[in-house]
Amino acid sequence: MRTILITGQGGTGRTTIAAATALNAAREGTRTLVLSADRTDTLGAILGVPTGADPVQAAPGLTAWRPDAAEDFREDLVSFQERATSVLDLLGASRLDAEELTPLPGAEELALLRALRDAALSEAYDLLVVDLPPSPQALALLGLPEELRRYLRRLLPPERQAARALRPVLGRLAGVPMPAEWLYDTAARWDIELAAVQSVLEERSTTALLVAEPGPSGTDHVRTATVGLALRGLRADVLVANRVLPHHTHDTWLAGMVAQQRKALEDWRDAYGGRQGVHEVAHLGSDPRGADDLAALGAPGVDPNPSPVEWPVTERPADDGDRVFVWHIPLPGAIRDELDLIRRGDELVVTAGQFRRILQLPSALRRCTVDGASLREGELGIRFTPDPELWPEGR
Repeated sequence: MRTILITGQGGTGRTTIAAATALNAAREGTRTLVLSADRTDTLGAILGVPTGADPVQAAPGLTAWRPDAAEDFREDLVSFQERATSVLDLLGASRLDAEELTPLPGAEELALLRALRDAALSEAYDLLVVDLPPSPQALALLGLPEELRRYLRRLLPPERQAARALRPVLGRLAGVPMPAEWLYDTAARWDIELAAVQSVLEERSTTALLVAEPGPSGTDHVRTATVGLALRGLRADVLVANRVLPHHTHDTWLAGMVAQQRKALEDWRDAYGGRQGVHEVAHLGSDPRGADDLAALGAPGVDPNPSPVEWPVTERPADDGDRVFVWHIPLPGAIRDELDLIRRGDELVVTAGQFRRILQLPSALRRCTVDGASLREGELGIRFTPDPELWPEGR
């Protein structure tokens, strides 16, 4: 199954591009689902079909779905209360009724991740088009499954050593048995659910599509978002320059905006044309509504066989005759002064501008020491040398 994650600059028509991309794919015979996390039904207004908690057919071969975050939140919390009965009774806590629960901030995004997982597991679609929030929120959302799973492993290690050691002590202090087994069962269930979402996001056929209006602010946004996506192992298939004005105009006021857009488009083609391509979408003069308007936009097509992102480890001889391993991490748009690396055991903390990710080292590199790093032509190369105390002799 192919998944396209659509994000970009806020207020630049991401949902419109998502709807147009999904509609084009459906018209070509691809079973397509378009997902949105908007609390308001912007997607339905664009498609001309109301969307909501239940998937609806928006066009032949096209299904639209806007998960109900409030209902999901209520069901989750009520279910949690039922499983945590013994803990709540121990604390003397009173139950919350489903009718009095309102979703917390971020519930829409979490509902979107769950819907993404459910759609992938259903095998009912060939293509998922996901209308994500603006890039800063979207990148935080994409990193959530991996980060939460890491927190769970650190706080509740699978070997349960902490539970075995603390349960008798806590039981004596509280005077009642502590529900350690329930705690670990809950953590295991959460880990399975998060792993399912993470597997969809890390699938080789999952790519991103960036939407921005050509101009100075759009240029800054695209560079930042490209770095953030690359650090998550995602490649932007296409950079969509949305709401492009006509090249020729007799309006002196518009002429300055046109010139600014043309300059930005030239810069984008130089910077991103070779890797992902720049696709122009014209300004229709009004907000697109309905299938005819979406078809007139000329949204980019879907590449059925995208090139996956590779983070290879290569080996080369060092100047002193020893061996050096290099871990190649593509980071297009990254700036040398904004990069930082920290080795922590079997993990590598990589910071690129405002983004940070904790990476598990490949097995071979865990027996090496970091020897340095360099950034050349949008690729971070991290050098490792074998640790004589950990590396088998003769290998």
